[in-house]
Amino acid sequence: MTFDFTFAVANHKCIMFQLGKTIVSEDILEKDFVCNLSACHGACCVDGDAGAPLTKEETEILEKIYPKVKPFLRKEGIEAIERLGTWVVGTDQDLETPLIDNKDCAYVIFDGKTALCGIEQAYNQGIIDWKKPVSCHLYPIRVKDFTEFAAVNYDRWDICNPACSLGKELEVPVYKFVKEALIRKFGADWYAELEKVAEDLKNGK
Repeated sequence: MTFDFTFAVANHKCIMFQLGKTIVSEDILEKDFVCNLSACHGACCVDGDAGAPLTKEETEILEKIYPKVKPFLRKEGIEAIERLGTWVVGTDQDLETPLIDNKDCAYVIFDGKTALCGIEQAYNQGIIDWKKPVSCHLYPIRVKDFTEFAAVNYDRWDICNPACSLGKELEVPVYKFVKEALIRKFGADWYAELEKVAEDLKNGK
């Protein structure tokens, strides 16, 4: 089922379809995307004016794992977290990761010029079993929860232009790039249904 629906992106009319209790933008099926860290250096983790969106459950996880993640973090990040907390309430009352001087996410670390996630580094080394906030894992997809449904949208950001170019070159649509994260968020059955929609769209059904 598809219908006209304008969501989140000013002056951009998205075609959306319903999948279970989600309303999904066709952009995630039609647009291409593959992160290109060599070009953007992880700018999405240090640019912007808010931390990564969190669920209530994730705030509890962050409190629990912080002692294990702390050794991976920068001094500035540790100072911000121990001053502000492992999570904060943003200006719009959403739950978020804290920032360093209203810029970098407090959990960001650097490999040379490239921003990486300290939580994910702890996960990769087997120290914790939680990869990172699902909102980070899903990017460039953003999920907005409403009372009756969740809106699943493609977030456009000019710092990700290299990722769009690489995705187009490799012919990898957004939904395939974030397959693991979508399954983590919505489950394998939901993703299988999404694949069917993508195939039908491709075949003009």
